[in-house]
Amino acid sequence: MLSRRGVLLGAVGVAAAGAAGTAGVVEGVLPGRPRLQAALGLNGEPGRVPDVTPGPIEAGSFVSERRGARTGWVLLRPPGSEGDRLPVVVALHGLGWTLDAFEPDGFGIPQLLAAAVADGVAPFAVVAPEGGRSYWHRRPDGEDAGAMVTDELLPLLGRRDDLAVDRVGLLGWSMGGYGALRLAGLLGPGRAPVVAVGSPAVWTDATAASRSGFEDAAEYEEFTVTGRQDDLAGTAVRIDCGTGDPFYRDVEDYVAGFPSGADVTATFEPGAHDRAYWRRVLPDQLAFLGARL
Repeated sequence: MLSRRGVLLGAVGVAAAGAAGTAGVVEGVLPGRPRLQAALGLNGEPGRVPDVTPGPIEAGSFVSERRGARTGWVLLRPPGSEGDRLPVVVALHGLGWTLDAFEPDGFGIPQLLAAAVADGVAPFAVVAPEGGRSYWHRRPDGEDAGAMVTDELLPLLGRRDDLAVDRVGLLGWSMGGYGALRLAGLLGPGRAPVVAVGSPAVWTDATAASRSGFEDAAEYEEFTVTGRQDDLAGTAVRIDCGTGDPFYRDVEDYVAGFPSGADVTATFEPGAHDRAYWRRVLPDQLAFLGARL
């Protein structure tokens, strides 16, 4: 039979273990961090859409040989830039997104772009193409949304007098964050001098990688950006990831893999894998892009 002292000591031990377990989860040592951080209200304030009038928004589409489908795109310009020849940032969406995210009542990007330029950021246009669920690289069925961007979309935009695509920036979230890092590495710093991403979908090993984007280990090894940080030598890189994000630890490892002296800015602040966090960091990302285009 347990004594009262034994029961009390046992209770203290359980409480201590519980506290240690909670701390371990919150610190990312144990599984379940994103869920617990959200439950404890530790993801920080959500980003706000500014109350400003957005600039012109244009939509179009073309039949893509690389995707085997009609591919839509949305072009955002800051207010007052009509008639100006603007540099371009290509924005790659996340898994499951539609182009509605780039409308004023979606993510809020048109308003955030307008506010950034009003605050002194050098003006640029943002173009967002449809990429489906492709992870922006060549898939086993032949679809290649990454090649669609580099070999079809950019030449299409380059035929316009109001856009300059000889040097482009890249922006992306989650699946699109991974895609933006990969395309920046392929294009090189002469063509893609700057890339900014939110919560990129990166993994440190093939067994953990999403089967939505990598059918098997061979596909992962062919298209992963992890271990290929040297591909971004000479490119200015910004990476923002919330500490309540499922990719947090892998993104930390990815950032740590850049060579000494690389032009990398990384932030890890309270936030989840959601638009509330991405809106919060987007003003800094837009300023980062505008200063380097």
